[in-house]
Amino acid sequence: MKVITFGEMLLRLTTANDQRFYQANKLDVYYGGAEANLAISLANFGFEVDYVSRLPDHFIGEAAIRYLASHQVGTNQILRGGERLGTYYVEAGIGNRSSAVTYDRKFSSFATVDPGVFDWNMIFEGADVFHTTGITLALSSSLRQITKQAMQAAKEKGMTVSFDFNYRSKLWSQKEASQAIQEVLPYVDMAFCNHMDAIYLLGIDEALEQWDGRRKLQYYYQQIQEKFPSIQIFASTKREVVSTSKHYLQGNFYINDELYQTSSFAIEPVIDRIGGGDAYAAGILTGHLNGWRPEKIVSFATSAAVLKHTIKGDGNAFSSFEVEQFQENMGQEIKR
Repeated sequence: MKVITFGEMLLRLTTANDQRFYQANKLDVYYGGAEANLAISLANFGFEVDYVSRLPDHFIGEAAIRYLASHQVGTNQILRGGERLGTYYVEAGIGNRSSAVTYDRKFSSFATVDPGVFDWNMIFEGADVFHTTGITLALSSSLRQITKQAMQAAKEKGMTVSFDFNYRSKLWSQKEASQAIQEVLPYVDMAFCNHMDAIYLLGIDEALEQWDGRRKLQYYYQQIQEKFPSIQIFASTKREVVSTSKHYLQGNFYINDELYQTSSFAIEPVIDRIGGGDAYAAGILTGHLNGWRPEKIVSFATSAAVLKHTIKGDGNAFSSFEVEQFQENMGQEIKR
């Protein structure tokens, strides 16, 4: 199985978690980006993965490519050009102090790419899945056009189109996101979204207050599917934040009109939550491509996400064997 991911590679600069930015005289450096993080997880799980993007033709762009290659992610479809790599800064939180993110990605090599530069028929040769996110849509009108073209080409080739809403309020408004996301959803087969996306981005009426959380989520997925019948699979996580250092995480997986949920698992301490959702999405895709039972799919994906919280950096550096071992140790109970 071969997967193609499409998005912006980012340089991340992070403080130590006991410092504010104005106190820091050094920053930790990581490379990431939602679609790149997912590509790394899938490659570590044994899939052939090509990452499609555009990076500047200088040493920072080269370092980003070498980072991807070190995880066996294919980089032959990455274009070189533009002036800069998108950057984001993280003031790491601890205890009851939340982390804070500031983006610096305007006019990046990827954000300024022109329509027509990617040959999707060639890129999709021999591929089975195309994955991208709402973050890519948020970066420019050109990228919204390019992404739609890519999805159309993928559907024509009979590929599965996977899409993570990944709404980021610092990148665009709810109104802009709603319009752009609804334009591409008719081409999507697998969607990563939650009840907030249904209400605020898709205009779904709120569920009845007396319903429990499980019934509400089933309702939202049913309503989205009625509106966009091409979507056959939905997935999400439910996160309870006790503090920056302690979270509870539950996995949700909806297929064939049935919702599968894991128990809620405590993560303490949380070393780094960035990339946790991408690890979860990669776990869902892994189980789907391997033809696993729904119970195993959501259990594996949740285990992958929990593991990601235990290491620094955006990418999840674990093999499928290590995730399955961890999964057994967690003793997950599936609710259906």
